[in-house]
Amino acid sequence: MSHRNAQGLEMSIASAEAAAAFDHLVEGFLKNRLDTPLRLKAVLALDPEAPLAVLMKGVFAMLSYKAAAVPAALAAADKAEALNPNPREALYIAAVRAWAGLDWDRAIHIWEQVLAQYPRDILAFRLHHFCAFWLGRAPVMREVVERVMPAWGRDDPGYGSMLACRAFAAEECGDYVLAEHAGRAAVAMDPADLWAVHAVAHTLEMQGRRGEGVQWVESLRPHFGGTNNIRHHVEWHQAMYHLELGQHDRVLELYDTGFRDLGSEVTQMQPDLYIDCQNAASMLWRLQRQGVDVGDRWVEIADKAEARIGDTLSGFTLPHWMMALTATGREAAAARMLEALREAARGNGPQAAILRDAALPVCEAIALHARGDAAGAVRRMLPALGTMHTLGGSYAQQDVLEQFFLVAARDAGDDAAMRTLLERVSGRHPLPPARRAGYRDVAEKIAH
Repeated sequence: MSHRNAQGLEMSIASAEAAAAFDHLVEGFLKNRLDTPLRLKAVLALDPEAPLAVLMKGVFAMLSYKAAAVPAALAAADKAEALNPNPREALYIAAVRAWAGLDWDRAIHIWEQVLAQYPRDILAFRLHHFCAFWLGRAPVMREVVERVMPAWGRDDPGYGSMLACRAFAAEECGDYVLAEHAGRAAVAMDPADLWAVHAVAHTLEMQGRRGEGVQWVESLRPHFGGTNNIRHHVEWHQAMYHLELGQHDRVLELYDTGFRDLGSEVTQMQPDLYIDCQNAASMLWRLQRQGVDVGDRWVEIADKAEARIGDTLSGFTLPHWMMALTATGREAAAARMLEALREAARGNGPQAAILRDAALPVCEAIALHARGDAAGAVRRMLPALGTMHTLGGSYAQQDVLEQFFLVAARDAGDDAAMRTLLERVSGRHPLPPARRAGYRDVAEKIAH
């Protein structure tokens, strides 16, 4: 039986009630609601044979960025395919198969096919947005959102989420005026839309508006309730403001009670979630870069890193795992991780290329630096500076890798490498290195 979703698209589902429940599920996904898994259960209780609902199990498996979840994604695609999907749903299934098979390019291409026919398919759009981001393809994110926006009106369900994605894509492409305008408009529609909150937080950070950034996050904190790990990332952005302001005690407080609160329900649900561990490791490294004693906070991150050796699905997480292993002196574990990474990098396809050209040289450089070979770290990582964006992550997130290279070059006494890095970040970031905590000391040294 066929019914229409909130955007007017036909879907194979048993009843209007089940279709409304699916809309509720999609809204939960778009708005990062903690109860989204329960919303999926509610849909499946109403119709256990709706192809897209069944496939969403596979989508959520892939969104976890865990290699162990890939078989579940493929199983969901198999089951959905046997349920007589309509042509649009069949494209979804093909995209999830490609995604699970690590053929990122094909998955993105299929979602673009969906959007070419159905520009109001907000779920396909958001999955495309996610995958393009984690491949470092900000221009693609922006091109697609601007292509489909004319099909949307302010009163359409999901319009605020489209604005939030428009804001983030614009920010990552350096259009801070549009980013802030779209992000604030989305937050005005729903102050609990933390993807929009996060897009504005990025914009304020890139422009060096740190005090304003703290106020932005704090003013919206009452709306964090009921959201998933996205709240951690927003709090990480707040900690980044405090770090730049030299307020290290506040950064540690936010670490322990906010974005790495090990006692929170959100953290306990997914204690080794990729982005949460990225938040934690990158902030600990930045704090140590500023001479701050972080105590034993690295240990639990290193434990999780060691348990995930061989899982190379999230390329951007790998350098963070390596930072944790080396920070805790786990040389044997670091060696095992590098060997597993080299093995995965020998494969074919886009994922192996990302590992080979970006993740592996960065991880090897971190290990070399930890062993006291700063010059070797610089030599190994230098060719990867131009490909690191393929690991995914925003400018704010990638910054920790650039800071690492700068420290290695400093420790090696390599003025040319230091200048190369400073010139690189000067061309990519609106603030000069001298106005940024992680670059200031080297920028002043090179200037003299």
